[in-house]
Amino acid sequence: MDTPPVQVLQADYRNPLHAAALVELLDHYAQDPMGGAEPLSTNARHHLVAELAKRPHAFSVLAFVDGQAAGLVNCFEGFSTFACQPLVNVHDVAVREDMRGRGISQLMLEKVEAIARERGCCKLTLEVLEGNAPAQAAYRKLGYGAYELDPTLGKALFWQKVLA
Repeated sequence: MDTPPVQVLQADYRNPLHAAALVELLDHYAQDPMGGAEPLSTNARHHLVAELAKRPHAFSVLAFVDGQAAGLVNCFEGFSTFACQPLVNVHDVAVREDMRGRGISQLMLEKVEAIARERGCCKLTLEVLEGNAPAQAAYRKLGYGAYELDPTLGKALFWQKVLA
């Protein structure tokens, strides 16, 4: 049985099909234990795409299989002061549970890398949960690794402070 081809593209936030796919896939990810196991808020569902569109340094990559939304990567351009060049932070990587195991995340991340190279970026960054071994393995295949400047100082940690 042939596997249907995967279409990977940069999302157009003005395209209703892309906008709906983005919200659907992010909600799917949010409800997964690796995304926090809570659905997107009503506010996020209604305003996410418009808010992303307001940010010139935001972009998203979508994957479709037979016209069905299959995967999403949300990215934000930042800046490396040490390299004095832009960088891209991969913020969300999501593949529908029934579409996993087909290399969709790798195809989407290859598209992200191509966009980052077009923008003259010096690196890609992302965060991954310690317990998400499948994602870590996928990222390693593409050349990602833990961030450290000096092995004697250890690896960088990702911290947050929630602002109410």
